[in-house]
Amino acid sequence: MAEFTIPSSEQDSRLDRAIKRQFPHIKQVQIEKSLRSGLMRLDGAKVKANHRCQEGQILKLPDWLLTADTPSQAPVTSQPSAQKQKADRAFFEGLVLEETKDWIALNKPAGLAVQGGTSTTRHIDGVLQSAFSGQTRPKLVHRLDKDTSGLLLVAKHDKAARELAAAFQSHAIRKSYLALILGNIADDGHIRIPLAKSGPMGREKMSPDFENGQFAHTIFTTCARSAGAMSLVALQPRTGRTHQLRVHMLTQNAPILGDGKYAGAEAHPGHDFAKQLHLHAQFLRLPDGRLLEAPLPAHFTSALRYLEMMSDVPTQMPDFTEER
Repeated sequence: MAEFTIPSSEQDSRLDRAIKRQFPHIKQVQIEKSLRSGLMRLDGAKVKANHRCQEGQILKLPDWLLTADTPSQAPVTSQPSAQKQKADRAFFEGLVLEETKDWIALNKPAGLAVQGGTSTTRHIDGVLQSAFSGQTRPKLVHRLDKDTSGLLLVAKHDKAARELAAAFQSHAIRKSYLALILGNIADDGHIRIPLAKSGPMGREKMSPDFENGQFAHTIFTTCARSAGAMSLVALQPRTGRTHQLRVHMLTQNAPILGDGKYAGAEAHPGHDFAKQLHLHAQFLRLPDGRLLEAPLPAHFTSALRYLEMMSDVPTQMPDFTEER
């Protein structure tokens, strides 16, 4: 049996849809049959296809389902070429910030997806499969949006994957993001606005929804303000909803610079600002107190230099205000 840890991106998703997104080659009929028969189990229990996932849960499934379309078909593993494997290993090593016996901390570039999906051919998970072909492959335990840069942890073995996923779910691991926003907000505060997915298939967005949305909570603190009505803010998500920080900033009339998906043309004010999302996962504080930091990407530092804000970038995780 193979094990897969449900990532934060699949929190409250239907199990069958989560499986399909993570393993696109597995057919819907196989998923439903395997769940009914108990071949697939979630945290050791039989569940239905419409069961809602929780981050950190462990899905067990037969090895043959990962490599074959039917039980009678012999598993076939697509091996990357030696050249691709070498290139992906070099690329992966270039992302490494820190490594222990249990985990590897990466600095994910903006524009690179963490997992595969529709029209996504290159992603971190695929790089891991290629770079560690024939070896124990590091496992994803959380994720970042494709357009967000910064700290991403991968586990080096199953025990670490379970422990890290549980720590993210319980918020024993604290995150701190840095964002350049168009506008000004208070010095610090809390945003508690529930979010729900809306829009047509393939063009879904998250939006505030006080009736049917899931609770979402963000703490923020303002690091600096520019004369041009832009601000540098540190953000700590206390829940893990899709695009939470981007939508919460939008609700404050302060969209993130470069966020054309949610703010349209307003997100691109011109000058020499790159048309990229200026949102970066800067710090992670682990349960043992260790603080990890990811350097800012070039497009972010370029904007900060233009705004004369480089000296305002936090060098330690900000002391976010707790519940009042």
